[in-house]
Amino acid sequence: MLNKCDLQFLQEKIQDLKSALFFSQNTSLLRMATTIVSILKVDELGQMWFFVTRPKQALHEFDREFPVRLEFFRKGKRFFLHVAGRAFIVNDPEEINSLVYEDIREQAAGHMVLIKVKMMKADYFESSAPAQHTGWWRDALSQLQAWLFNTRPGYKPYRLADTPMPMLSYRPAGQIQVPVA
Repeated sequence: MLNKCDLQFLQEKIQDLKSALFFSQNTSLLRMATTIVSILKVDELGQMWFFVTRPKQALHEFDREFPVRLEFFRKGKRFFLHVAGRAFIVNDPEEINSLVYEDIREQAAGHMVLIKVKMMKADYFESSAPAQHTGWWRDALSQLQAWLFNTRPGYKPYRLADTPMPMLSYRPAGQIQVPVA
């Protein structure tokens, strides 16, 4: 269970980013499609609520609960968030009618499926600040140095072994050697 401070931090960051890539990670034949979702709300229990489009197959053929991964990212923000959890398909009329928001009830009755995800793990990442440009002359000089001396981070040149390729013997199909005894 998340403590209140961590939950509040996650709620703020999720509401700031608002949209995520939704990945269903169950192993059954029928699973929800990967899609972009907009988070409606994150409640005090650490559950995220959002809609996905209703699949063409009958909803009762899908697993009621399944593992998911959500990846939050927004261009221009200096952070991103990965959340793993357990998703539940909410299609029980009593549970939908107990929801506070009227617009959520209307959408759940239409062509959308309401999903709630209980967060199990959240990874928060901060991006590094963009590099400062010191002028075109210094940028050109550093680019030339990178080309000449291969100073790219993570670059490791490799060489193939100098051993010659093995010789393959070829025998035409008509010639068969039979041992003489």
